Amino acid sequence: MARRTSRNLLDRLRTPGRLSGFLKSASICVLVAGLLSPLAQSTATAAASNDYCGGQCSDILPPGENGNATLAQILLNQAFGTQPDHAEDQLGPYANLAKGYSTLTNSTINTFFNDASFGVASDQVASTLSPAGRSDVTIVRDKKTGVPHITGTTRYGTEFGAGYAAAQDRLWLMDVFRHVGRGQLTAFAGGASSNQGLEQEFWRNAPYSEADLQAQIDNAVANAGTRGQTALADANAYIAGINAYIDASDSGRYFPGEYVLTGHKDSVTNAGTIDHFKLTDLVALASVIGALFGSGGGGEVNNAISLLAAQEQYGVTKGTEVWESFRERNDPEAALTVHNGESFPYATKPADAQGEALPDAGTVSTEPLVYDATGTGADQSASEASATATANALTSARRGMSNALVVSGKYTASGHPVAVFGPQTGYFAPQLLMLQEIQGPGISARGASFAGLSMYVELGRGQDYAWSATTSGQDIIDTYAVELCQDDYHYLYHGTCTAMEKIEQKNSWTPTTADGTAAGSYTMRVWKTKYGPVEYRATVGGKKVAYTTLRSSYMREADSIIGFQMLNDPDYVKSPQTFQSAVQHINYTFNWFYADSTHTAYYNSGDNPVRASGVDAEFPVWAQAAYDWKNWDPTTNAADYTAASAHPNSIDQDYYISWNNKQALDYSTASWGDGSVHRGNLLEDRVKKLVAAGGVTRASLVKAMADASLTDLRAEDVLPDLLKVVNSSTVTDSTAAAAVSKLQTWLTAGGKRTETSAGSKTYANADAIRILDAWWPLLVQAEFSPGLGSDLYTAFTSNLSVDESPSAAHGPTGAHAGSSFQFGWWSYVDKDIRAVLGETVQGPLANKYCGGGTLSACRDILISTLKTAAGKTAAQVYPGDDLCSAGDQWCADSIVQRTLGGIKHSNISWQNRPTFQQVVEFTSHR
Repeated sequence: MARRTSRNLLDRLRTPGRLSGFLKSASICVLVAGLLSPLAQSTATAAASNDYCGGQCSDILPPGENGNATLAQILLNQAFGTQPDHAEDQLGPYANLAKGYSTLTNSTINTFFNDASFGVASDQVASTLSPAGRSDVTIVRDKKTGVPHITGTTRYGTEFGAGYAAAQDRLWLMDVFRHVGRGQLTAFAGGASSNQGLEQEFWRNAPYSEADLQAQIDNAVANAGTRGQTALADANAYIAGINAYIDASDSGRYFPGEYVLTGHKDSVTNAGTIDHFKLTDLVALASVIGALFGSGGGGEVNNAISLLAAQEQYGVTKGTEVWESFRERNDPEAALTVHNGESFPYATKPADAQGEALPDAGTVSTEPLVYDATGTGADQSASEASATATANALTSARRGMSNALVVSGKYTASGHPVAVFGPQTGYFAPQLLMLQEIQGPGISARGASFAGLSMYVELGRGQDYAWSATTSGQDIIDTYAVELCQDDYHYLYHGTCTAMEKIEQKNSWTPTTADGTAAGSYTMRVWKTKYGPVEYRATVGGKKVAYTTLRSSYMREADSIIGFQMLNDPDYVKSPQTFQSAVQHINYTFNWFYADSTHTAYYNSGDNPVRASGVDAEFPVWAQAAYDWKNWDPTTNAADYTAASAHPNSIDQDYYISWNNKQALDYSTASWGDGSVHRGNLLEDRVKKLVAAGGVTRASLVKAMADASLTDLRAEDVLPDLLKVVNSSTVTDSTAAAAVSKLQTWLTAGGKRTETSAGSKTYANADAIRILDAWWPLLVQAEFSPGLGSDLYTAFTSNLSVDESPSAAHGPTGAHAGSSFQFGWWSYVDKDIRAVLGETVQGPLANKYCGGGTLSACRDILISTLKTAAGKTAAQVYPGDDLCSAGDQWCADSIVQRTLGGIKHSNISWQNRPTFQQVVEFTSHR
C-alpha cells in the first residue's frame, strides 16, 4: 500500500488545482492588484548592543523568517511558485550544508548560517517600524533574512514590540496552535483527518477549561514573587502587541490570507473577525509545545502488558529478567552526556516494589475520546487518525529530537569553548520557531522562540553567553490505578467514593476553500480524576479500575516562564552557575547546554517528583495516599521535587554531546532504547576524536555534526558485526554475495545517505542503502521472534519500534520529517550479535536469540533474510506517497517543510540535524 504523508491544515493547497473552484470567480492578476497592500516603512540605522561574540555567533532556521502571507501572495505561490520576501531564504543555505560541509572553514560558516551578531549594520537595515506609533520601541529588519531586531526603551514597549513582531511573522500559525491547545482545531481550520488527529492527541492529555488555564497563570504569578509580577506584565504587553497587529492588518487588509481561505474573512467585503489573543491562549500554546518536546514519561500500562507477556512466556523470575534486559534502564554501554562517572540516581528499580497495580491479563482497554461522531468525523480516515493520535498520546517514546556538541576551551584552537547546538522541532511552513533579537530593560538576547510564546528568546545567545536544549525524557508522568466505586464514573479517592469530572469539547466543520473535507462533527470527552485524566480501563485482581496519567507539569504549564525570563536577563546570567540556576526554574524535561568565552555547563531540567519509597516508576501503582508523590496537592498538582543537585549537571567537562541519549549513570529515562547503540554514539565518537586531537574549531565541530547528520546509524554501528557473522564462512550464494559486496563498499565509504553530487537527487551506494532498509525489519523479526515468541515480540515492539529510517512514516510530522534513528532495535541486535560472536557484552540480553545462540544458525538466518531483502525492488522498499513516486529513494528520504499555511516549498535532501541551530564561540566576557 502506498504511504501517505500527513495532510495537516492547508496541505490541501499543495497544488494549484485545489484552488480551481475559487479561481473561477476572479483572475489571479485582478486579485493580486487589489489585495497587495505594502506597508510604507522608513529606513534607519540600528546600533549594535554589547556583543562579546566577536562576529563568531551564527544561527539558521529554515525555511525563512516570514511566516505570514497575504491572500495575493498565497495565490501567486500556488500558481507560479513565487515566494514572499524572506519566506525561504534560509532553506537553501541550510540544505547546502549536506554537500558543502567537507570543505568548511571558519571563514565560510556563514555561507550556510546567518551572522547572529547583535544589531544590524546601517547599510543592512531593510526597514524600521515603530509599532502602533509607539515611541518606546522600534522593530528593525535586516536585508538578508528579515529577522526582527526589537529595541525598547521601556520594558512594556519592548514586550509590546515582541508581540507585534511575532504577529507580523507568525499570526496564522499562532492562531492555529492556540486552537490545537484548546482542542478546537477542526472547527477553526477544517476537518481533515490529520487535523482531527492533532487536536485529539494533545487535548487527551491536557483537557483544560478556561478556568484551568487562568488558574495556572494565577498560581505561576503567585509563586514567583517579583519575577512573577514582571512575567505577567511582560505577557500582557506581548498580548497587546499581537492584538495591535491584528487590528492594523485587519483594517489595512494585509492579514494572512489563510483567514480568507478558511472562511474567517471575506476577501471582497472584509467581513469577519480575527479574534484577539488573551493570556490563557499562551498557556494553551505552552501546553502543546511542552507535550511535544518537554514531557518525558508515560507508557506504564504498555510496560505492564509486555512484562506480563514475558512472565507468561518464561515464568515470573526468568520473564522479569528478560523484560529488564530489554528495558535497559541503566545500560553500562550507553552513551552518556555526563561521562565523568558521576551518578545521579532517579527512577531506578526498587529492591522491593510497593503498590504495583498490574492489570489482569487481557483486560486492558483504551478509554475512548471521541463520541457522537457524524459525517467525516466518523469515516475510516477519521478512525485511523484517532487511533494514531491515541497511540502517540500514550507512548513513552516522545519524539524529542535535538542535538548538542559542546567542547571546552582546553581542547579548542582559540582556548575559548565552541558549541554547535539546537533543537530538532520538525520542518514546517511556517516554522514553529521564529528568530528575533530583543534588547530592552532587563532583556538582551537573540535566538529562536516558539511562535506565540516569544516574549523571551527561548534558545539563543545573550551578550556573552549562549544556550540551547535537547529533549531529555526522564519520567515525570506516572500512571495510577483508581479503584472504581458505584459505577464506571466514580472512584475511591483516599477512601471516599468521588465522582469523576466530565470535560467535553464539541467540534464541527464544513468545507472551505483551504480544506474541502465534507461536513462532520464529534465530541471529545475526557473523564478527569484528581490523579489526572482517565486513559485506560482494566481489572486488577478482579477489581475494576481506571488507569489515569499524572504529569508533574500538568496544570503547571505556565511555570517555566520564569526560567526563560532569567535566561534573557544579562543581570542574572553571568556565569555557568547562574545559568544552571535559571534553567532550574523550567519544569519541562530538557537537557540545557551553555557556553561563554571561558566556561561550558550542562543541566537537566524538569520537575522530577519525589515518589513514595518502593514505587517503581515503570509500572502503574495504586491511587492510594501511601503511593502519592511526596506532599502532593491535587488542587494545584504541586508536590516535592528532587533537589537541583540530584539532576544530572556539570561544569567544564571536557566535552558534552546529546542526541536524546542517556544523561548520566543511574538516571533512567522513560523511553526505551538507551543501550549500546544510540544515535548519540554518532556524535560521541566524532567529538571524542576531535577532543583527543585538540585544536577544535567552529568549522571542525560543524563538520562533525554534519557528518553524523548524514550517517546511517545501523550501517556505522551494527552492520560491521552483522557482516562478521555473514562472512564467518565463505558466502557461496551469488545473490547474498553480491549484497554483501555492496554493503561492504558502502560501509567503507562511510555508510552515509548522501547524493552523488549536489542536486542529483540520487544517492551514492543506492543499492546498498535499499538493501539495508529492506533487510533491517526482516532480520530483526527473524532474529528475535522465534526466541521471544510472537506475543512477547509484538509486545516489545509496542514498547520500542523496530526501525526509524529516514523514509519511514515516523516522528511528529509523519514521513519526510528529517529526524531519524532515535528509536529502534539497534542496541538489541548489536548486543545479541556480539554475544553470538563470543565477544564481551556489558549488560547483555538475558538470552542469545539469533539462531538460538549458535553462530552457524544465526548466519543462516542473516543470509536468508539478506537474500529476501536484496530481491525487493526500490518500489517495494519505497512506496509512493503524495509527494514521491514509488521507488524514488531520494524523495522518500527527503525533508518536506510541512505546510501549516498557504505557502509551499520544495523538498530538500535528507539531513538528521537540528531545525534551528547555533554555532558559537565567544571571544570575551563582561
